[in-house]
Amino acid sequence: MAKILITGGAGFIGSNLCEYFLHKGHQIVCLDNFATGHRHNIAPFLENSNFELIEGDIRNLEDCHLAVKGADYVLHQAALGSVPRSLKDPITSNDVNVSGFLNMLVAARDANVKRFIYAASSSTYGDSEHLPKVEDVIGKPLSPYAITKYVNELYADIFSKTYGLETIGLRYFNVFGRRQDPNGAYAAVIPLFVKQFMQHESPVINGAGDYSRDFTYVDNVIQMNERAMLTENQAAVNTVYNTAVGDRTTLNDLVHYLKKYLSEFDPEIAQVAIIHGPNRQGDIPHSLASIDKAKKLLGYSPTHTIDKGLKEAVSWYWENLK
Repeated sequence: MAKILITGGAGFIGSNLCEYFLHKGHQIVCLDNFATGHRHNIAPFLENSNFELIEGDIRNLEDCHLAVKGADYVLHQAALGSVPRSLKDPITSNDVNVSGFLNMLVAARDANVKRFIYAASSSTYGDSEHLPKVEDVIGKPLSPYAITKYVNELYADIFSKTYGLETIGLRYFNVFGRRQDPNGAYAAVIPLFVKQFMQHESPVINGAGDYSRDFTYVDNVIQMNERAMLTENQAAVNTVYNTAVGDRTTLNDLVHYLKKYLSEFDPEIAQVAIIHGPNRQGDIPHSLASIDKAKKLLGYSPTHTIDKGLKEAVSWYWENLK
Protein backbone atom coordinates (compact mmCIF):
# COMPACT_ATOMS: atom_id res chain seq x y z
CA MET A 1 0.00 0.00 0.00
CA ALA A 2 1.13 3.56 -0.69
CA LYS A 3 1.83 6.49 1.59
CA ILE A 4 -0.14 9.48 0.32
CA LEU A 5 0.15 13.09 1.45
CA ILE A 6 -3.13 14.96 1.01
CA THR A 7 -2.72 18.70 1.51
CA GLY A 8 -5.91 20.49 2.48
CA GLY A 9 -7.09 17.12 3.70
CA ALA A 10 -9.56 18.63 6.17
CA GLY A 11 -11.34 20.51 3.40
CA PHE A 12 -14.26 19.43 1.27
CA ILE A 13 -12.47 17.53 -1.50
CA GLY A 14 -9.43 16.68 0.64
CA SER A 15 -11.45 14.95 3.36
CA ASN A 16 -13.30 12.89 0.76
CA LEU A 17 -9.94 11.80 -0.67
CA CYS A 18 -8.68 10.94 2.84
CA GLU A 19 -11.76 8.81 3.48
CA TYR A 20 -11.57 6.98 0.15
CA PHE A 21 -7.87 6.12 0.28
CA LEU A 22 -8.00 5.13 3.96
CA HIS A 23 -10.80 2.74 3.04
CA LYS A 24 -8.51 1.31 0.35
CA GLY A 25 -5.88 0.59 3.02
CA HIS A 26 -3.38 3.31 2.15
CA GLN A 27 -1.36 5.28 4.68
CA ILE A 28 -2.57 8.88 4.71
CA VAL A 29 -0.88 12.06 5.91
CA CYS A 30 -3.17 15.10 6.05
CA LEU A 31 -1.58 18.56 6.06
CA ASP A 32 -4.00 21.36 6.90
CA ASN A 33 -3.97 24.71 8.70
CA PHE A 34 -7.78 24.76 9.15
CA ALA A 35 -8.10 28.16 7.48
CA THR A 36 -11.00 26.82 5.41
CA GLY A 37 -10.99 23.12 6.36
CA HIS A 38 -12.75 21.73 9.44
CA ARG A 39 -11.73 19.33 12.18
CA HIS A 40 -15.15 17.66 12.03
CA ASN A 41 -14.40 16.60 8.43
CA ILE A 42 -11.50 14.42 9.58
CA ALA A 43 -12.69 13.54 13.10
CA PRO A 44 -13.74 10.00 12.04
CA PHE A 45 -10.20 9.26 10.77
CA LEU A 46 -8.21 10.33 13.82
CA GLU A 47 -8.42 6.91 15.48
CA ASN A 48 -7.30 5.12 12.31
CA SER A 49 -3.67 4.01 12.72
CA ASN A 50 -3.11 4.66 8.99
CA PHE A 51 -4.03 8.35 9.37
CA GLU A 52 -1.69 11.11 10.49
CA LEU A 53 -2.67 14.77 10.87
CA ILE A 54 0.00 17.44 10.55
CA GLU A 55 -1.35 20.85 11.47
CA GLY A 56 0.74 23.14 9.31
CA ASP A 57 0.72 25.69 6.52
CA ILE A 58 1.93 25.22 2.93
CA ARG A 59 3.31 28.77 3.12
CA ASN A 60 5.90 27.37 5.54
CA LEU A 61 8.48 25.30 3.64
CA GLU A 62 9.47 23.37 6.78
CA ASP A 63 5.88 22.17 7.20
CA CYS A 64 5.90 20.98 3.59
CA HIS A 65 9.18 19.08 4.02
CA LEU A 66 7.89 17.45 7.21
CA ALA A 67 4.57 16.41 5.66
CA VAL A 68 5.99 14.93 2.47
CA LYS A 69 8.70 12.87 4.16
CA GLY A 70 8.45 9.25 3.00
CA ALA A 71 5.39 9.89 0.81
CA ASP A 72 4.93 8.00 -2.45
CA TYR A 73 2.34 10.40 -3.82
CA VAL A 74 1.09 13.93 -3.14
CA LEU A 75 -2.53 14.91 -3.76
CA HIS A 76 -2.28 18.69 -3.43
CA GLN A 77 -5.70 20.17 -2.63
CA ALA A 78 -4.67 22.98 -0.26
CA ALA A 79 -5.61 26.40 -1.66
CA LEU A 80 -7.73 29.44 -1.06
CA GLY A 81 -10.63 28.97 -3.44
CA SER A 82 -13.22 31.51 -4.55
CA VAL A 83 -13.04 34.19 -7.21
CA PRO A 84 -14.68 36.84 -4.95
CA ARG A 85 -12.21 36.13 -2.14
CA SER A 86 -9.29 36.66 -4.52
CA LEU A 87 -10.77 39.93 -5.77
CA LYS A 88 -11.11 41.17 -2.18
CA ASP A 89 -7.67 39.95 -1.04
CA PRO A 90 -5.42 39.03 -3.97
CA ILE A 91 -2.25 39.01 -1.86
CA THR A 92 -3.30 36.19 0.47
CA SER A 93 -4.70 34.16 -2.42
CA ASN A 94 -1.35 34.51 -4.18
CA ASP A 95 0.63 33.65 -1.04
CA VAL A 96 -1.26 30.40 -0.53
CA ASN A 97 -1.96 29.37 -4.11
CA VAL A 98 1.34 30.34 -5.73
CA SER A 99 4.03 30.52 -3.00
CA GLY A 100 2.45 27.61 -1.11
CA PHE A 101 2.21 25.58 -4.30
CA LEU A 102 5.86 26.23 -5.12
CA ASN A 103 6.84 25.16 -1.59
CA MET A 104 4.99 21.89 -2.09
CA LEU A 105 6.63 21.28 -5.47
CA VAL A 106 10.09 21.86 -3.96
CA ALA A 107 9.33 19.59 -0.99
CA ALA A 108 7.95 16.87 -3.30
CA ARG A 109 11.00 17.11 -5.54
CA ASP A 110 13.40 16.92 -2.59
CA ALA A 111 11.55 13.90 -1.15
CA ASN A 112 11.63 12.07 -4.50
CA VAL A 113 7.89 11.42 -4.55
CA LYS A 114 6.65 9.24 -7.42
CA ARG A 115 4.01 11.69 -8.60
CA PHE A 116 2.49 15.04 -7.68
CA ILE A 117 -1.23 15.38 -8.45
CA TYR A 118 -2.68 18.85 -7.93
CA ALA A 119 -6.01 20.62 -8.01
CA ALA A 120 -6.06 22.94 -11.01
CA SER A 121 -9.14 24.91 -12.00
CA SER A 122 -11.60 25.52 -14.81
CA SER A 123 -11.08 29.24 -14.07
CA THR A 124 -7.90 28.89 -16.17
CA TYR A 125 -10.11 29.03 -19.28
CA GLY A 126 -10.73 32.70 -18.48
CA ASP A 127 -12.40 34.71 -21.23
CA SER A 128 -12.20 31.93 -23.82
CA GLU A 129 -15.67 31.43 -25.30
CA HIS A 130 -14.73 28.13 -26.90
CA LEU A 131 -17.16 25.34 -25.90
CA PRO A 132 -16.68 22.65 -24.90
CA LYS A 133 -13.49 23.59 -23.04
CA VAL A 134 -10.51 21.60 -24.31
CA GLU A 135 -7.30 21.56 -22.34
CA ASP A 136 -5.03 23.36 -24.81
CA VAL A 137 -7.36 26.28 -25.65
CA ILE A 138 -7.42 28.84 -22.84
CA GLY A 139 -8.15 32.55 -22.64
CA LYS A 140 -7.01 35.41 -20.43
CA PRO A 141 -7.69 35.02 -16.68
CA LEU A 142 -10.64 36.96 -15.26
CA SER A 143 -9.60 37.07 -11.59
CA PRO A 144 -6.57 36.88 -9.30
CA TYR A 145 -7.70 33.35 -8.36
CA ALA A 146 -7.61 32.28 -12.01
CA ILE A 147 -4.10 33.70 -12.38
CA THR A 148 -2.88 31.69 -9.36
CA LYS A 149 -4.26 28.42 -10.70
CA TYR A 150 -2.74 29.00 -14.14
CA VAL A 151 0.62 29.76 -12.53
CA ASN A 152 0.33 26.36 -10.78
CA GLU A 153 0.19 24.66 -14.16
CA LEU A 154 3.21 26.62 -15.42
CA TYR A 155 5.29 25.75 -12.35
CA ALA A 156 4.27 22.07 -12.51
CA ASP A 157 5.31 21.94 -16.17
CA ILE A 158 8.73 23.45 -15.37
CA PHE A 159 9.29 21.03 -12.48
CA SER A 160 8.43 18.11 -14.77
CA LYS A 161 10.81 19.23 -17.49
CA THR A 162 13.63 20.50 -15.27
CA TYR A 163 13.66 18.11 -12.32
CA GLY A 164 11.84 15.05 -13.66
CA LEU A 165 9.01 15.35 -11.11
CA GLU A 166 5.93 13.64 -12.52
CA THR A 167 2.95 15.98 -12.23
CA ILE A 168 -0.70 15.87 -13.27
CA GLY A 169 -3.07 18.82 -12.91
CA LEU A 170 -6.80 18.26 -12.59
CA ARG A 171 -8.89 21.21 -13.72
CA TYR A 172 -11.88 20.88 -11.42
CA PHE A 173 -15.22 22.11 -12.74
CA ASN A 174 -17.71 23.23 -10.03
CA VAL A 175 -17.27 20.30 -7.70
CA PHE A 176 -20.05 19.53 -5.19
CA GLY A 177 -21.04 16.85 -2.71
CA ARG A 178 -20.87 15.70 0.90
CA ARG A 179 -18.88 17.88 3.31
CA GLN A 180 -18.92 20.96 1.09
CA ASP A 181 -19.26 23.88 3.49
CA PRO A 182 -22.57 25.79 3.28
CA ASN A 183 -21.39 28.53 5.66
CA GLY A 184 -19.22 31.60 5.27
CA ALA A 185 -19.03 34.50 2.84
CA TYR A 186 -17.59 32.36 0.04
CA ALA A 187 -19.80 29.27 0.25
CA ALA A 188 -20.30 27.49 -3.07
CA VAL A 189 -23.70 27.77 -4.69
CA ILE A 190 -25.05 24.23 -4.13
CA PRO A 191 -24.55 23.88 -0.34
CA LEU A 192 -25.58 27.52 0.11
CA PHE A 193 -28.85 27.01 -1.77
CA VAL A 194 -29.51 23.72 0.03
CA LYS A 195 -29.09 25.38 3.43
CA GLN A 196 -31.37 28.26 2.41
CA PHE A 197 -34.07 25.95 1.07
CA MET A 198 -33.95 23.87 4.26
CA GLN A 199 -34.57 27.06 6.23
CA HIS A 200 -37.32 28.09 3.79
CA GLU A 201 -35.25 31.11 2.72
CA SER A 202 -35.24 32.32 -0.87
CA PRO A 203 -31.91 31.74 -2.63
CA VAL A 204 -30.57 34.58 -4.79
CA ILE A 205 -29.53 33.65 -8.33
CA ASN A 206 -26.96 35.98 -9.89
CA GLY A 207 -28.53 37.23 -13.11
CA ALA A 208 -31.36 35.57 -15.04
CA GLY A 209 -30.30 32.05 -14.09
CA ASP A 210 -29.33 31.12 -17.63
CA TYR A 211 -25.60 30.92 -16.87
CA SER A 212 -24.53 27.29 -17.01
CA ARG A 213 -21.87 25.14 -15.36
CA ASP A 214 -20.47 21.63 -15.64
CA PHE A 215 -21.32 20.62 -12.06
CA THR A 216 -19.16 17.68 -11.01
CA TYR A 217 -19.98 15.31 -8.15
CA VAL A 218 -17.12 14.65 -5.75
CA ASP A 219 -17.03 10.90 -6.50
CA ASN A 220 -16.00 11.72 -10.08
CA VAL A 221 -13.17 13.86 -8.68
CA ILE A 222 -12.01 11.03 -6.42
CA GLN A 223 -11.90 8.71 -9.44
CA MET A 224 -9.80 11.21 -11.40
CA ASN A 225 -7.32 11.59 -8.54
CA GLU A 226 -6.95 7.82 -8.25
CA ARG A 227 -6.50 7.32 -11.99
CA ALA A 228 -3.99 10.18 -12.20
CA MET A 229 -2.06 8.83 -9.24
CA LEU A 230 -1.85 5.24 -10.41
CA THR A 231 -1.72 5.41 -14.21
CA GLU A 232 1.19 3.60 -15.79
CA ASN A 233 0.63 5.27 -19.14
CA GLN A 234 3.63 7.58 -19.55
CA ALA A 235 1.75 9.54 -22.21
CA ALA A 236 -0.77 10.46 -19.49
CA VAL A 237 1.61 12.26 -17.08
CA ASN A 238 3.05 15.79 -17.01
CA THR A 239 -0.12 17.36 -18.35
CA VAL A 240 -3.54 18.66 -17.24
CA TYR A 241 -7.03 17.21 -17.48
CA ASN A 242 -10.54 18.55 -17.27
CA THR A 243 -12.23 16.93 -14.30
CA ALA A 244 -15.92 17.17 -15.00
CA VAL A 245 -18.92 15.32 -16.45
CA GLY A 246 -19.16 16.92 -19.87
CA ASP A 247 -22.68 18.22 -19.33
CA ARG A 248 -24.13 21.72 -18.86
CA THR A 249 -26.68 22.71 -16.21
CA THR A 250 -28.12 26.22 -15.85
CA LEU A 251 -28.66 27.74 -12.42
CA ASN A 252 -32.41 27.62 -13.07
CA ASP A 253 -32.15 23.88 -13.77
CA LEU A 254 -30.03 23.45 -10.66
CA VAL A 255 -32.66 25.11 -8.47
CA HIS A 256 -35.33 22.89 -10.04
CA TYR A 257 -33.36 19.75 -9.10
CA LEU A 258 -32.69 20.98 -5.57
CA LYS A 259 -36.35 21.79 -4.97
CA LYS A 260 -37.39 18.42 -6.37
CA TYR A 261 -35.02 16.37 -4.19
CA LEU A 262 -35.39 18.45 -1.03
CA SER A 263 -39.20 18.39 -1.33
CA GLU A 264 -39.05 14.63 -0.77
CA PHE A 265 -37.92 15.45 2.79
CA ASP A 266 -39.98 18.64 3.27
CA PRO A 267 -42.82 19.30 0.79
CA GLU A 268 -42.99 23.00 1.75
CA ILE A 269 -39.63 23.60 0.06
CA ALA A 270 -41.36 23.31 -3.32
CA GLN A 271 -43.12 26.62 -2.58
CA VAL A 272 -39.99 28.65 -1.70
CA ALA A 273 -39.58 31.58 -4.11
CA ILE A 274 -36.39 32.34 -6.01
CA ILE A 275 -34.87 35.85 -6.10
CA HIS A 276 -32.77 37.13 -9.00
CA GLY A 277 -29.91 39.58 -8.38
CA PRO A 278 -27.21 41.17 -10.53
CA ASN A 279 -24.53 39.15 -12.29
CA ARG A 280 -21.35 38.59 -10.25
CA GLN A 281 -18.04 40.23 -11.13
CA GLY A 282 -15.56 37.87 -12.79
CA ASP A 283 -18.20 35.26 -13.71
CA ILE A 284 -18.14 33.62 -17.11
CA PRO A 285 -21.54 32.90 -18.70
CA HIS A 286 -21.02 29.26 -19.61
CA SER A 287 -18.71 26.43 -18.71
CA LEU A 288 -18.71 22.98 -20.28
CA ALA A 289 -15.80 20.57 -20.30
CA SER A 290 -14.65 18.14 -22.90
CA ILE A 291 -13.58 15.04 -20.96
CA ASP A 292 -12.27 13.18 -24.02
CA LYS A 293 -8.61 13.54 -22.98
CA ALA A 294 -9.22 12.03 -19.54
CA LYS A 295 -11.26 9.21 -21.05
CA LYS A 296 -8.61 8.43 -23.64
CA LEU A 297 -5.43 8.70 -21.55
CA LEU A 298 -6.66 7.83 -18.04
CA GLY A 299 -9.67 5.63 -18.76
CA TYR A 300 -11.90 8.05 -16.87
CA SER A 301 -15.60 7.25 -16.80
CA PRO A 302 -17.75 9.50 -14.60
CA THR A 303 -20.17 7.59 -12.39
CA HIS A 304 -22.42 10.51 -11.45
CA THR A 305 -24.33 12.93 -13.66
CA ILE A 306 -25.74 16.09 -12.05
CA ASP A 307 -29.10 14.56 -11.09
CA LYS A 308 -27.65 11.42 -9.49
CA GLY A 309 -24.98 13.46 -7.69
CA LEU A 310 -27.46 16.04 -6.42
CA LYS A 311 -29.79 13.34 -5.13
CA GLU A 312 -26.93 11.83 -3.05
CA ALA A 313 -25.65 15.25 -1.94
CA VAL A 314 -29.10 16.46 -0.87
CA SER A 315 -29.63 13.30 1.16
CA TRP A 316 -26.28 13.85 2.91
CA TYR A 317 -27.07 17.51 3.65
CA TRP A 318 -30.50 16.64 5.01
CA GLU A 319 -28.88 14.27 7.52
CA ASN A 320 -25.95 16.52 8.40
CA LEU A 321 -27.20 20.12 8.25
CA LYS A 322 -30.28 19.84 10.45
